[in-house]
Amino acid sequence: MRPDQASQGSHCFDFEHDFVGNWRCIPLCVRRKLDLAGIKLRLSHWLAMPEAERQELVLWGDDAEALRALATHLKQRTRDLPDGEATDLPIASQEPWQQGGEPPVAATTAAAELGYSLSPECWLALSELERFALCKLARPGHDHHNLAAALAEVFP
Repeated sequence: MRPDQASQGSHCFDFEHDFVGNWRCIPLCVRRKLDLAGIKLRLSHWLAMPEAERQELVLWGDDAEALRALATHLKQRTRDLPDGEATDLPIASQEPWQQGGEPPVAATTAAAELGYSLSPECWLALSELERFALCKLARPGHDHHNLAAALAEVFP
């Protein structure tokens, strides 16, 4: 099921189902919020939180006010953890996944290798979360482990 704009903040993809429930990995909907909030949260930070708290982060809003609150919350929450406080990153702005137009070369190349064509029209038709997922899964140096499943899910 494709996430609409209202639900993309807490939408988990079917291909993520192996860790939904126990939250052993940071789902892409949370990773998107972290990028939008300008926060680097380590997997060790995530795993140090109880499952209920991780679920709360999945359900956390993604409007501007909620993202500011998320950044503050995570910095305070991680301050005393062994890996130290979550760090600041530049807040995502004008990233390829945040806009239509031409899909990024890494995404089109990786998709083509799997038999998918990412035209500008296809790219524009995707939700921001779907574009985010494809950008993250297709980035250079990534193992592209879930890319085929992601493409199959967003282009049924």
